[in-house]
Amino acid sequence: MRTYDNPVIGGFHPDPSVCRVGEDYYLACSSFEYFPGVPLFHSRDLVHWRQIGNVLDRPSQLDLPDDTPASAGIYAPTLRHHDGRFHLITTDVRGKGTFLVTADRPEGPWSDPVLVDVPGIDPDLAWDEDGACWCAVAGVKVARIDTATGKVLEGPFPVWSGTGLQHPEAPHLYRVGDWWYLMLAEGGTAHGHSVSIARARSPRGPYEPAPANPILSHSGTDRPIQSTGHADLVTAPDGTWWMVLLGTRPRGWFPGFHVLGRETFLTPVEWVDGWPRVGPVRDQHPAPETWQPHQLPPVRDDFDTPALAFSWISPRRRPDATWSLTERPGWLTLHAAAGPTFLGRRQQHPDCRAAVRIDPGSGRAGLSVRMDEAHHYDIEVAGGAVSVVAEIGPVRQRVAEAPVPAGPVTLAVDISTADVGLRGPDTLTFSVTGSQGAVELAELDGRYLSTEVAGGFTGRVIGMYVTEGSAAFDWFDYEPMVRQEHRM
Repeated sequence: MRTYDNPVIGGFHPDPSVCRVGEDYYLACSSFEYFPGVPLFHSRDLVHWRQIGNVLDRPSQLDLPDDTPASAGIYAPTLRHHDGRFHLITTDVRGKGTFLVTADRPEGPWSDPVLVDVPGIDPDLAWDEDGACWCAVAGVKVARIDTATGKVLEGPFPVWSGTGLQHPEAPHLYRVGDWWYLMLAEGGTAHGHSVSIARARSPRGPYEPAPANPILSHSGTDRPIQSTGHADLVTAPDGTWWMVLLGTRPRGWFPGFHVLGRETFLTPVEWVDGWPRVGPVRDQHPAPETWQPHQLPPVRDDFDTPALAFSWISPRRRPDATWSLTERPGWLTLHAAAGPTFLGRRQQHPDCRAAVRIDPGSGRAGLSVRMDEAHHYDIEVAGGAVSVVAEIGPVRQRVAEAPVPAGPVTLAVDISTADVGLRGPDTLTFSVTGSQGAVELAELDGRYLSTEVAGGFTGRVIGMYVTEGSAAFDWFDYEPMVRQEHRM
């Protein structure tokens, strides 16, 4: 029997929202303090996703202040296609509030933001048979809005707010037959996360809760996938229903640590007696015979293209003066123009290796595994020496140092979940390769780069940085490693 693997989009890709146009699926995720914002993916089967852009890719759409805290910024988008046009609504919690952008094509360009006068987070969009647009927000409140101006035409008024668990959020409205369904998350986005649903004859309500609420929760179970919630529904061309949702994969000794952030999972949905039924979210699910198995290709960027790949992100902003692909052709040059510059990609697999070839010149630069400014491990080159530095909250320590020859060297980190025993979720091993061969410098416990230690809503990002002067990077490699997992 053919199967597909979960997560379908690994790593820090939370709060998924999905829509289908013909036989094509499109999915958007939260991006929080990173720029560009809201990664956008395309698929033909809901399993194999390819990033085709970032919705918020220019300062006129997203301009986060320097004091934006980690895990602030862009929260929980909803992606919809209506009347031949793509619509995405989201909230900048430290800036402009809730806003709407539109595009004729999912690859963009997306419009500049239209502010939506509905307070709250996790906004949703749905259109009724008369063409009126309804916006629901966490709480849960519903308003009828004008998408061209963002003005509220009716409401907002409270409707159904779940079964009584904390933080009713992530509302989505769907018209199915003669009913309007309001699906939401509750219980908080940690171990108590769950999905509940209600229905009414009108978006205004009154709403009747499903008798089997919550329709999805892994709370209190020993399943390897936890924190399941913040879901969205989509129908396939064959009439089957599917749910995308976020979840985590905690590992290590009690209480468990998740390091990749909240990831995007997929699970089938059945309708029974007028209500959606969702089974447990498994790391392997039966799949139609037409679906192909997951691939784990390595990712190499030789920096020989005219633009950066869509997967590269930076905290808050990426001024043009801080990076260049043309200053030294075939190399990425980073400048510490007004402070540190960081360019990274999400860690998407529990076991992986990342490596970079660097010519530091007169700068201080290297490879970093980052949760936020106060939680990161770095291997850096400066002044003829290579160092491994760990920063955990208020503590910053140089844990290893060795001389290196002048000229380009290769810096690497190997991340492994094997043989961790009663420690954290994984081990990070840092090494340097120069003219004298490879030298292992340090082995660090990964628990200190986890959500349980750092807090927040994001996951690890691995990338290149410069804190003084300038440095050039010849290539970046990211290679997933496959280990036999316990399937449930």
